[in-house]
Amino acid sequence: MWTRSPSLGFRSFGIKIESLERGKLTEFLSQEKTEQMWKLCTRRLSRMPVQYVIEEWDFRDLTLKMRPPVFIPRPETEELVELVLTDLEGKSGKDVGDDAQLTCLEVGCGSGAISLSLLKSLPQLKAIAVDQSQDAIALTRQNAIRLGLQGRLQVYHIDVMKDAEAMLSLCNPVSALVSNPPYLFSEDMMTLHPEIYRFEDHAALDGGEDGLKVIKQILTLAPQILSNHGRVYLEVDPRHPLLIQQWLKANMVEMHYVKTQQDISGRPRFCILQKGKSNKDHKPDLD
Repeated sequence: MWTRSPSLGFRSFGIKIESLERGKLTEFLSQEKTEQMWKLCTRRLSRMPVQYVIEEWDFRDLTLKMRPPVFIPRPETEELVELVLTDLEGKSGKDVGDDAQLTCLEVGCGSGAISLSLLKSLPQLKAIAVDQSQDAIALTRQNAIRLGLQGRLQVYHIDVMKDAEAMLSLCNPVSALVSNPPYLFSEDMMTLHPEIYRFEDHAALDGGEDGLKVIKQILTLAPQILSNHGRVYLEVDPRHPLLIQQWLKANMVEMHYVKTQQDISGRPRFCILQKGKSNKDHKPDLD
């Protein structure tokens, strides 16, 4: 069962009933506020995700603007960011490859959650973010400006499936390539909750027959994008790690599989790969 369903909690409101003044609990709403409340309720009753209704959402220590149809960041993706930070934090450019500057490429940036969170945590990092959706590009740029991070982020409207050459021309060797790509098996699209199927961009969800269409393209391009020993970090379907390892063994010698990392629920959710041949003759780890 796919678990990308957006949380429907109200943590972004930042309000608890106990925090309200007693007088506010008995105060009648003005006509303007009543109409505003009904407007919000009507949107939610139409099954619009809460994140779109309130037009913002929290991701790690950031509050990001949200609007349809841009993909809503999930809690699992916060774990993906932590994996990247664990590898990059405190490392010099020499430690991560040939480049003197820590750099990251994000493929499929959506709202900019991954890139902006990495930039916020690593002041020495610079990032490039690409997406096939013009809506996503506009939202990422808006969020970057709101957070004051636009000076270290380059954002481009590029479809990795169609514009590979354009993307390669943008990238000097980067330290890390990170992506939460479309990874749903096409047959699973019809099983999605209405909040997802009706409102979010299907191109950010549907990964093709085996869910690996975009992932295979990312891995094919990775050796030309990464610095020596640079890494790829992917969020995937739990069925994918073994499939990716099999495909990598049959199709690529420039990359080796480092390990699979489980998410907080114990599902194999993240794949880490590295440029260059493995120095060890062993099966990839499953943490």
